[in-house]
Amino acid sequence: MITLRPLFLQRILVSSTLFCSALLTPFGVFYANAVSQPIDHYQLNSVSTMADTLANYAVAKYGEQTIVSLAKLVSFNTVAIDGLTPETNPEFINFKSELKHLSAQLGLDYADHGYVVLIGLGDNDRKLGVITHGDVQPADPKLWKKSPYELDMTSTPGLLIGRGTEDDKGPIVTAMYAMKAIKDKGVSLDRRIELMVYMAEESDWDPLKTFLTGFTPADINITIDAEYPVVTAEKGWSEIRLLVPNKTTDMDPKRPSLMTFSGGAFASQIPQQARASIANVDAKLLLQLKQRSELQQGMRYQFLTDGDRVTILADGKSAHSSTPEVGINAVTHLAQVLAGFSWPKNQASLTQSFIAQMIGLGIYAEQFGDIGYSDDFMGKMTLAPTVVKSTEQGTELVMNLRRPLGKSPELLERQTQAALKAWQQDHGVRLEHIETYWGEPKLMDNAPHLQTLLSVFGHFSGVKNPKPVAIGGSTNSKLFPNALSFGPAMPGVEYTGHSEQEFITREQFMLNLKMYTAAFVELAVKH
Repeated sequence: MITLRPLFLQRILVSSTLFCSALLTPFGVFYANAVSQPIDHYQLNSVSTMADTLANYAVAKYGEQTIVSLAKLVSFNTVAIDGLTPETNPEFINFKSELKHLSAQLGLDYADHGYVVLIGLGDNDRKLGVITHGDVQPADPKLWKKSPYELDMTSTPGLLIGRGTEDDKGPIVTAMYAMKAIKDKGVSLDRRIELMVYMAEESDWDPLKTFLTGFTPADINITIDAEYPVVTAEKGWSEIRLLVPNKTTDMDPKRPSLMTFSGGAFASQIPQQARASIANVDAKLLLQLKQRSELQQGMRYQFLTDGDRVTILADGKSAHSSTPEVGINAVTHLAQVLAGFSWPKNQASLTQSFIAQMIGLGIYAEQFGDIGYSDDFMGKMTLAPTVVKSTEQGTELVMNLRRPLGKSPELLERQTQAALKAWQQDHGVRLEHIETYWGEPKLMDNAPHLQTLLSVFGHFSGVKNPKPVAIGGSTNSKLFPNALSFGPAMPGVEYTGHSEQEFITREQFMLNLKMYTAAFVELAVKH
């Protein structure tokens, strides 16, 4: 049997879509299909003088050092590799060694639990948890001006470019130096500040779930792996996978035929690149394809000819699959360029047809039967094809979805199967290995530190009356009690984690250091 799931979904079946409810309910995280009702206005508190003073001290004293430390962490290619763990992968071993060295340098305690590293300040029983991760998504070096694992500060002045700068090595560094600034001043702590660095957030949550069965997390937690002002709702990471069979009918050796169609790098990235090859192309058809491609804004195409065979290279814009609206999906756009031609039925043309007809250029499942829907606070469900990979058995197609509150997994499953059945009947083909996973959306709007975090953000950003937000991303905060995401990305600014040329601005990096320091002071220091 062909395994189509990513590593962290290999043991999850459709029937277990509510797998996390038992783990989460004791911590006070509740899921519902009701429409969320955000409060229109939150009463903000004044940030304490101590928090403001220490925040500014942190930047003045350690601002440049944080960048030096970030460069060291970025240098390790901490991408998950099948068959290796953080305890056997040399890149992770060296990454953790650097964390241990930096912890000692800053006077913080350090404990290595394999998949989990704990870095702390203070020995109180009560804790403030700070949740991060040290692994990163793959990067294509051809799409970077310098190595993804070299902190690039020169290609674009003002940007810190490198894999992990925003997701999530930058936040690790700023949290550690925020703790150091607090330690320098010798203030009394009401809570231990405990930074957790998980080593497989991007690939496999099971080791973290296992760790939590024998570990007592803090009763209030901050996840620094999303955006500001404060995230109180996350859509559920979901997926549809299938195999378009290797089927060939009515092939005419003289007729134009779509021979290959592929694109995408990994499941949670909007594809920047796609390619297709066509046989028996004449001048008229080539002109039509080029004219179509020129109508698409933001896309770049190359047409490589070899006799009567043409290879089309499509280049769009990568993005985190939770924010498909900021990317330009090369797969869907190339499928649209190729739509409307009577290609002979084969593996490539069926794949292209499925994408063009069932997804199109939309990002909200507008053409995928009846599965599309929306929540007033969390927004619309998104759907994006992220991986199209040709194999001997057929073409593997991965579609990444981010679903809000409003529909049950059972209803989504029925609607998905109905849409797929209708398409198969129309095309006289049987899709194989259809697999779905419906992650649960999270709503956490009653955490006790919500108002404090909003106050810190409003004070340092200058944004008046900040309100909680919902995101399409799915973070480890789902596994912790009273976990709110706080940065590192600003609202309304493109999030570059998972994209090629990932970066964070130097200005934002320093602002994060200020806000994390202040937040830790307000939540963990005795006043």
